[in-house]
Amino acid sequence: MDHVAVNAIPCAEIDSVLSLQNVIKTYGDFTAVDDISLSIPKGSIYGFLGPNGAGKTTTIRMILEIIKPTSGNISVLGHPSALDVRNRVGYLPEEKGLYKKMKVWALIQYFAMLKGMKKQDAKEQAWHLLEKYGLKDFAESKVESLSKGMGQKVQVLSAVAHEPELVILDEPFSGLDPVNQSVLEELITDMADNGQTVIFSTHVMQHAERLCDHILLIAKGRKVFDGTVAEAKATIPRRVTLETSDDIASLNSLDGVAEIIQVEPSDTTEQNKPQWQLQISEQLNPQDILRTCFERNISLSRFEFTEPSLHDVFVHLVGDDAREHAFR
Repeated sequence: MDHVAVNAIPCAEIDSVLSLQNVIKTYGDFTAVDDISLSIPKGSIYGFLGPNGAGKTTTIRMILEIIKPTSGNISVLGHPSALDVRNRVGYLPEEKGLYKKMKVWALIQYFAMLKGMKKQDAKEQAWHLLEKYGLKDFAESKVESLSKGMGQKVQVLSAVAHEPELVILDEPFSGLDPVNQSVLEELITDMADNGQTVIFSTHVMQHAERLCDHILLIAKGRKVFDGTVAEAKATIPRRVTLETSDDIASLNSLDGVAEIIQVEPSDTTEQNKPQWQLQISEQLNPQDILRTCFERNISLSRFEFTEPSLHDVFVHLVGDDAREHAFR
């Protein structure tokens, strides 16, 4: 099916740390990234979201000039090439790997020095980060002795130890248990609070929902949404579910009720009353529906208000042809 990109109001270019204009990447007859434009504001947490194979990693690699776009323009921190500002950028690749024989603190120090930090400053920063994010006890261990999750945390710290202005993390949550995912979320939030701009790619919506100021939703190489999480959720109606045997047709008269449909009961093991789903606008307070039901003697055995999730947004904007990539 054809998809039409939904765009929020673009940020002023003066505040943009990264911009893409009509970027395309093709491999023969295959288009991996199809005409993506965006502008990322300074100090934001920006999510590149989409199913596996959507074009997220290809876009990131073009931003960093690991590969060149077939056409289009990219600006990183005001420069036409990320190579011009490499010491101001931190990058965690999707394919992760570390020097296994090095001690943990020395590895972080080494990568910080590669990005321009002085040796002693880099060492102090390494120990500071390891203590702050729960790895101090492993500082003297060799990398090869770490678990996969611990090793990934160390690699993330190595990528950001030099305090880059722009941080790009490609699938940083992959392979982490829930505890370490929370630690990584804390690190991302800390960097944003420090004025750094963080971009991370993921196909798991929950991380973006908790962290992101802005999101880019990509499917099949094309941009289908670019804006805030609130703007994304506003693209589909909110829902109120009622369970009642009474006539609710009069609720159609409420301003903001877009549609009322009967739905299958969520619990088929009991003799449930009919269930109804009301799609409502942003302007209608769900409590007004509840109050109206009481005023009109509509007896309710269930009242449930549901905000749209980013998963709902994905299915709505991308359509049935991407349901096999449904986010977990």
